[in-house]
Amino acid sequence: MIFKKLIFALVFLLLIIQLPNKGNAETEANVLNMEELTIQVMPEYSYHPKDKKKNPPLLVGYHGALKNNAQEAQKGQVVIPLPMEEKNFRIGFVADYSRDLTEMNEIEYELNKESGTISWETSEEIQPQEIYKFVIEYYTDSIKEKEDSKTLAYEFKNFADIGLFNLIFVEPLNSESFKLEPASEQHQKNSYNMNMFLYQSQGMKPGEEKQITLEYKRADDRTTAEIMEDMAGDAKKAGTVKQNEEKMPLWLVITVIGSVTVAAAVLLVFIMRKKKVQPVKSGVSNDFEAKKAKLRGMLVEGSITEAEYNELIKKLGGR
Repeated sequence: MIFKKLIFALVFLLLIIQLPNKGNAETEANVLNMEELTIQVMPEYSYHPKDKKKNPPLLVGYHGALKNNAQEAQKGQVVIPLPMEEKNFRIGFVADYSRDLTEMNEIEYELNKESGTISWETSEEIQPQEIYKFVIEYYTDSIKEKEDSKTLAYEFKNFADIGLFNLIFVEPLNSESFKLEPASEQHQKNSYNMNMFLYQSQGMKPGEEKQITLEYKRADDRTTAEIMEDMAGDAKKAGTVKQNEEKMPLWLVITVIGSVTVAAAVLLVFIMRKKKVQPVKSGVSNDFEAKKAKLRGMLVEGSITEAEYNELIKKLGGR
């Protein structure tokens, strides 16, 4: 147990770098900085593909952005601690993004249960000042059922210097009296009328912790993903889509659009992921066009108004 805690404290984003043989080569420590980490906690969102649908599932997603601060391109092994001691912990999905952020690549990984870490080799070299983005999704059976309520004690112990840390709790559809302690700093709804609660920290240091307790009631035995799939089918039949009751503030939309990796995740307008990972490429040829396409999708979907769309296009440098 002591060994595991030491590993957790020291491993913070260990990167085994293939540095050139130079007498004044930079040290391996802090070669990659965690610019941003967004964690989504999604009770009863979906089941792991191998689940038998007995216990209420908890899906947690890590969406990270690392920046190469070295003067040389880097390629190596990323090592990140995960709470493998949680009940029935299992990995659901691990991927990184192509250099132009237009394609998601599912990657091979290794789990070290003794140290409680996941590791993988970067798909491509990370160029100086370039951003490397990854996604990790895992499931646990951490939700406890007591009489007519369900509870969750979530804890995150930071393992790196993080520029911007976002912790998002997504309320499952058809739930009641969803309570978080301490209360969240931001509360928004997406186009499926799902509540999203945001905690945000700037300049988070290794060893800092976030402890959130959750309690809610829910009688529906379907997962949120199953309900959304039904809603999407009904919307297609009716030819309509439910609009937002509340709009995302422009600062959050800009943050999301500026971080292509977590855009769909933070807005949570996706349905169930297909078995094979599909590229998110849509014919765009550059970064501006990719962001413009995402804004156009948000406009059509109703997440932003036409006036907000035009304002955001201007902020991106367009007309």
